[in-house]
Amino acid sequence: GDVTSAVGFVPDVTKLHDLGGKLVTPGLIDCHTHIVYGGDRSEEWELKLQGASYEEVARAGGGIVNTVSGTRSSSVEALAKAASPRIEQLMREGVTSLEIKSGYGLDVETERRQLLAAEAAASTHGFKLARTFLGAHAVPAEYKGRPDEYIDEVVLPAMDALHKEGHVDAVDAFCEGIGFTYEQTARVFKHAASLGLRCRLHGDQLSDGRCGELAAEYGALSCDHCEHMSAAGAKAMGEAGVVAVLLPASSVFINEAKLPPVADFRAEKVALAVATNCNPGSSPCPSLLLALHLACSRFRLTPEEAFAGVTRHAAAALGRQAEVGTLEVGKAADLAVWRCAHPRDIMYQMGYNPLVACFVDGKERPSSFPARSITADSDERLLSTLLRWTGSLAPKLHASLSAAFTTLLK
Repeated sequence: GDVTSAVGFVPDVTKLHDLGGKLVTPGLIDCHTHIVYGGDRSEEWELKLQGASYEEVARAGGGIVNTVSGTRSSSVEALAKAASPRIEQLMREGVTSLEIKSGYGLDVETERRQLLAAEAAASTHGFKLARTFLGAHAVPAEYKGRPDEYIDEVVLPAMDALHKEGHVDAVDAFCEGIGFTYEQTARVFKHAASLGLRCRLHGDQLSDGRCGELAAEYGALSCDHCEHMSAAGAKAMGEAGVVAVLLPASSVFINEAKLPPVADFRAEKVALAVATNCNPGSSPCPSLLLALHLACSRFRLTPEEAFAGVTRHAAAALGRQAEVGTLEVGKAADLAVWRCAHPRDIMYQMGYNPLVACFVDGKERPSSFPARSITADSDERLLSTLLRWTGSLAPKLHASLSAAFTTLLK
């Protein structure tokens, strides 16, 4: 059925699956993504490779604000289509629940379109969606130097409208020198609380902004990033039950030398989650399996800690621990089946995906998301380019490829 009715023995079954001794785990949960957006920021990556820091790029007009123009000019359909290849990659890796944030619109209409695109993607691809309103992600160009006015005139009204329309499950904010201050973030969180919405926080990524204390003060579900968090911040999170969401792909991509205080988190019994932070600027990584590996090899989590970070602790970061994240009676039957003997094997090999099958609410997701169809417009353009190239170099090869591609595209 759609709920796990027993562990080890199910008396009334409609279909029996012989898994041949394969490993069965809860479906994976990616609890922090910005996967719906418009535009491209690969040029910024080149600048960073030449020595520009994340903050320098942002202050020069790049970063989050750079993606805003591409997102504002995109329709709901275009945003959902652009996100599909990234989402499909996560689905191929056994992800059954996916958090998607807004935050690249920075106006009411575009924030709405991002969340509508996320909802469309969930319907198309068959995953459980957690929608996060991130209006306080950055100050848009039209409000440059006026962050308080932006909060009053855009963030809070947008939160009201999108919550009323039923598009928001939680509220997030970026508390940082290039984002919003402690006091400005607190105003956003107070307003969210007045609507009955739980909060999450991008905190202490680039500097110690006392974000652990801020998250604890407002009973946030999670504080994410945490590279520069103090021992006091970790202690406050432990006492308040705030989950630390670690984002190792970001750390690698921006070449951040500071690592999250994992030892402090362990000492304070802070639950550790792991996510991709898939986004165009600091973590273009639609691979939770790679994030798992990096959580171990870079942040020194044990495989057991890392796997809990994409199952039960990721569920807690979304406030959904009563529904998903473990295989228990009464929880959703979201399962992943792996061609390996032990959970550590899921994350041991970089670039290897041992997923065999995936079930959402007890129903097998089609094996699903094979290589993308070559009938897609972008692939047709690629094939056209390839055929022109081979035609100039090797006429016989060109003729053979042309015939094969013509057959495939029928």
